[in-house]
Formats: sequence, C-alpha cells, structure tokens
Amino acid sequence: MSETPSESSESSETPDFDAMTRDIAEVPAVEVIVTVAVNLMSAAAVKLGLTEEGDKHKDLDGARKLVTALAGLLDASTTEISSFHAAPLRDGLKSLQLAFREASVVPDEPGQGPGEKYTGPVYG
Repeated sequence: MSETPSESSESSETPDFDAMTRDIAEVPAVEVIVTVAVNLMSAAAVKLGLTEEGDKHKDLDGARKLVTALAGLLDASTTEISSFHAAPLRDGLKSLQLAFREASVVPDEPGQGPGEKYTGPVYG
C-alpha cells in the first residue's frame, strides 16, 4: 500500500490560483485601495492601543509606520478615488495622527509626526 496522498487531497490543500485571479479581477480598483486603507487604519489603531485590550498590543514605532503608509496611500490615490471614499479615510487618518500625538511621551514637532510629510501639520 502506498503512502502517497491522493490527488484529491493535494488539490484541496493547494490554492486555486486561477480562481483567485478571477476573483481579484472582478474587484474594482477603488475597492482594493479602500480595503487596503481600512486594513492599515485598523492595524494602526491596534498599535496605538485604541482597542479594548488597550496597551497590550501598543507599539508606537509600528503605529508610526502604518500611519505613514496610510498617509502615503491616500496622498497617492486622492485623484483616483472619489471624495465619497476619500473624505472618511482622510478623517480616520487625522484621528490616528492625533491619537499618535497624544500617545507619544515626547510629541513630534508639528509637521514631523507620522504621515505629516503627506498631509501637512495636524493640530487637534
């Protein structure tokens, strides 16, 4: 008796890349951009300690990177997505930038905070 796995069990463990490609092809580019932005916002909120678990996952260095990436994405895609999508994302970004400033023991100078090279100085 052979111990080689059957072909059907191999195919169930291997992703169907053709189906995944078709699924991605059907998603509008704006939706991909918005989804990535929301994921960056969520991850930044966790790293800022803004979840129910608070400081358990707090990591200001990680939060800085995520907020800066979000700001860069929004800056680069502003003309590509409608204001319907962009406005709430910009509001969320500003809230994260203010939360970062509040969470920092030594706050950055105005214009030097995460993402501020893309958004300009953020004030409360």
